[in-house]
Amino acid sequence: MKIRKLALALVAVLAVTGCAGSIQRPGADLWHGGRLFIATGNTTGVYYSIGGGLADLITKHVKGYEARAEATGASGENIQRVATGDMDVAFTIADTAADAYAGKGAFDGKPQKVVALARIYQSYVQLVVRKSAGITKFSDLRGKRVSTGSLGSGADTAAGRVLAAGGLNPDTDVIRQRLSLPETTKGMQAGTTDALFFVGGVPTPGISDLLNSSPNAYAVLPLNFLVQPLQAKYGPVYGSGKIAKDRYNTPGDVDTITIGNFIVVSPDMPEQLAHDLTKVLFDYQAELSRVHPEGGNFDRSAAPQTDPIPLHPGAARYYTSG
Repeated sequence: MKIRKLALALVAVLAVTGCAGSIQRPGADLWHGGRLFIATGNTTGVYYSIGGGLADLITKHVKGYEARAEATGASGENIQRVATGDMDVAFTIADTAADAYAGKGAFDGKPQKVVALARIYQSYVQLVVRKSAGITKFSDLRGKRVSTGSLGSGADTAAGRVLAAGGLNPDTDVIRQRLSLPETTKGMQAGTTDALFFVGGVPTPGISDLLNSSPNAYAVLPLNFLVQPLQAKYGPVYGSGKIAKDRYNTPGDVDTITIGNFIVVSPDMPEQLAHDLTKVLFDYQAELSRVHPEGGNFDRSAAPQTDPIPLHPGAARYYTSG
């Protein structure tokens, strides 16, 4: 049963069986009874960290509403759950969002009805390899066991495209493992996975834990040489950036591929609520930055740049009038 149905059923039971005055029922005039669910990602990823912080801020500062962050399979799943009404707010990587809105790629023929509140921080495509697997450059991935992330996740989509851009068929030239980040890091430590792709802010907690568990056992490889072929095929949704050496204590900065991140909601969300949620992101950004450093990298001037995903009218009002 879906999370929302479970939560609403519990509220109904408590309202009937509880003593008078012991339960403060959500306001009938509030959207979804005042309960908001935020779709994030794996528990060791940045979406989960920032999503939890956002849920706390919404509960504190948006009158009448209580928010709860939920672990998910990330971008692809998140968009589908917002489109079906199972979730209210979701984090997603920009390339997956573009495919979903247009009904392309994994969403072929099934465009998803979502709109955006904001473009937030940049994600980095991270390729981590086990040194003992003999991988020192991208082409060494051929024939290796490579985790591309949970099926349907933004990492899985991006990793497939990156492998193809580098001349490797993701389904035949590597032994593709579609594992969550916690499962992947366990596989890396056990020697059953040779390399992993992950797309997220830095430092990603799960990757930090992996690298710190055995500092000389792993390496983070550069991917910036693949930006041009990716842009040629998919457009400017892909860019280039550096993972600073202090993020993972690497010998130097790592040049790699960047992808933007969006926060999306249903177009059915009331305009005032969408405005207030967007306002929370920036009024309390300092608190989000304490949850995770990427929370401090939201840029209000760039936030409305969510093309091809349209902005919710409430979010658009925030950017024009505050």
